[in-house]
Amino acid sequence: MPPESGINVQIATFLPLQFASLVGYRRVRGHGLELEVRGEPKNRYPDLTIIREEHIGQLAKRNTLRLSMAPPLLVIEVVSPGELQRERDYIAKRTQYQDCGIAEYWIVDPDAQTILVLELTGKTYTEVGSFSGEEQVRSPQFRELNLTAEQIFASADRE
Repeated sequence: MPPESGINVQIATFLPLQFASLVGYRRVRGHGLELEVRGEPKNRYPDLTIIREEHIGQLAKRNTLRLSMAPPLLVIEVVSPGELQRERDYIAKRTQYQDCGIAEYWIVDPDAQTILVLELTGKTYTEVGSFSGEEQVRSPQFRELNLTAEQIFASADRE
């Protein structure tokens, strides 16, 4: 995998800080978390994962969430530039995360300046909304989150 773009890194650095204030830093995991999934590839490394309290002890020796464990509460991917990466985040990862039972999946798209929030309803993701500009991002799992799409994208210096 090529390195992430600077914009992606900045957004992926900003978001954990926002969630840490809500759930505590120990439940916020960045790109280093390995997430076991069905299909190929067998593992994903989300840009941001909000884990359950029970995961903290389970991940003490190896930062890997196995399929046999409860799924995380939220996974966020920041779309990298390029059509292949776009397809991967919008289609392949969406299918794998849905299959794992992850309650909420965000696709943060710097090129489109949108944040797509998906919620697991039964066994299928449904769209909560696609947020842009000054719209407040609505998170079913984290209703107390007070963050707009504009704030998220402003965290990335595009100059």
